[in-house]
Amino acid sequence: MFKNISRIVWILSVVSLFTDVASEMLYPIMPIYLKSIGFSIMIIGILEGVAEATAGLSKGYFGKLSDSTGKRVPFVQAGYILSAIAKPMVVFFTHPVWIFFVRTTDRFAKGIRTGARDAILSDEATPETKGTVFGFHRAMDTVGAAIGPTFALIYLYFYPGNYIMLFYIAFIPGLIAIITTLLLKDKTKSKPPTRDKVPFFSFFGYWKTSPAVYRKLLIGLLLFTLFNSSDVFLLLKAKDAGLDDTQVIGIYIFYNLVYALFAFPAGALADKIGLKRMFSIGLALFSVVYFGFSINTNLYVFLGLFFLYGLYASATESISKAWITNISDKKDTATAIGTFSALQSICTMLASSMAGIIWYMLGAKTLFVMSGAMALVVIVYLWRMREE
Repeated sequence: MFKNISRIVWILSVVSLFTDVASEMLYPIMPIYLKSIGFSIMIIGILEGVAEATAGLSKGYFGKLSDSTGKRVPFVQAGYILSAIAKPMVVFFTHPVWIFFVRTTDRFAKGIRTGARDAILSDEATPETKGTVFGFHRAMDTVGAAIGPTFALIYLYFYPGNYIMLFYIAFIPGLIAIITTLLLKDKTKSKPPTRDKVPFFSFFGYWKTSPAVYRKLLIGLLLFTLFNSSDVFLLLKAKDAGLDDTQVIGIYIFYNLVYALFAFPAGALADKIGLKRMFSIGLALFSVVYFGFSINTNLYVFLGLFFLYGLYASATESISKAWITNISDKKDTATAIGTFSALQSICTMLASSMAGIIWYMLGAKTLFVMSGAMALVVIVYLWRMREE
């Protein structure tokens, strides 16, 4: 499998690994830290919503801009540099406006780099190896997502309540990621300068000009996203079932380890059996997990469900991007992925909002059953979808 992994893919994967170490090191403690400096749950929710919306919409814009200019590496480097700098800046001031600015900047940086980075990954693969390449990158990325919270858990065990130092420590892996990006160089020359500006929302125009199969696929993916709420709800369900904080964080780390372990082989297998088949297997696993969460209260069953949830993530996250790049024109790769990411972010916000309302009004069981059932509906839709 490794013979299909080029030097460029290795570099991007190492960069993503260290960036995720920094990001996920702070993920479990960010809401705790914000509460400690006086942020309410409502304000934290608004902050995260604005930050994720910024990331999603900027992915679309900068993906379009990358395709328009023909440049990839400058967007990748700028995105990772800005992200690394933004993380420790959270602790310099505690004023809500400053926190909003810094947190949004961090997510904005992700938007700058994502489309261009995924376009580079696509260019480093053939249609027959897309699953392998994207799966490998996702595996390395998720290794970082497992290392980060593990380090945070160990650190807070020895230094409970010392959150600020973690923000400074997170700059170290971020700096390593920045240095590693300097090994990248664009293979193709940039397009001649043009006076035509790229409006921020211009990427939405790609929907009209994109291949019909692209639009059909996105309808299915976005329909699923509308019923795929934040993983926070799974962790809350585990917490409500009686698990303590350490067990909840431990289960989250376990999920990321499973995800990291199987993302690469799942991608390679997808190249052999087909991206649609692998993605459908992932949705089926999602359905099993959510139906299981609707009735379970046992710790060991939760472990089993999070194991399956890791397999689901391995079979879908990178596969969807590989699938999109295979059905879009090479010159529009970053735009195609950016547009999907932007629309997906909007749907994710709606999904989490609806999930909170459904949980509050109808109960957690209803939420999980509805999500599991919709995954089965999307499987049927994808298999009835024509791909000519």
